[in-house]
Amino acid sequence: MISRSYRLGRRQAEVDRTRARILAAAGELVAELGPSSGLGKVAARAGVSRVTVYNQFGSKARLLDALTARAGILPQNPSAGEPGDPAGDLTRRIEHACAAWAENPDLYRQLAGAGRHDSHAAPDRELAARLAAHDLLRPGCSIKEAEDVIGILTSFPVFDRLHQGGRRSASSVAEILLRMAAIVMTPPPRV
Repeated sequence: MISRSYRLGRRQAEVDRTRARILAAAGELVAELGPSSGLGKVAARAGVSRVTVYNQFGSKARLLDALTARAGILPQNPSAGEPGDPAGDLTRRIEHACAAWAENPDLYRQLAGAGRHDSHAAPDRELAARLAAHDLLRPGCSIKEAEDVIGILTSFPVFDRLHQGGRRSASSVAEILLRMAAIVMTPPPRV
């Protein structure tokens, strides 16, 4: 029996590159033609077969979900600041969302019409619970209300309305959204 030695690291890197090419191609096509673009067109633009697209994502709906998740609502390390600093995490979440949405608003405008995606509900809920645990929610504000407000403040439709087709910068939109975050948060105690 001949034994083949696989180099999983090298193979995984190629799989990751292929996945990135498919996502990039899908993003371009959705931005140009809308979410009704076929998987055959995505495969052709990515330089892969339709079977490869199906192997990577399983369906068109899951490919669109992956594009939405790729929007980058959550930084790679959402708690990159001080551990246990939920107010800082909320600030970073809003700033990161605005920067991500500003990268390709045409794509996310098309995806917003493709359906509702709740891929960030759990992180929003976790952040709301941490805000509550640190006594940073306004009196009477429930964790569910805070979760909903976080979801609204980091949503593309809200960003898009405030961004006004680029007339406001992503950082200006983030500043507006951070002021709106005061709806659920109490000011941190002064030291």
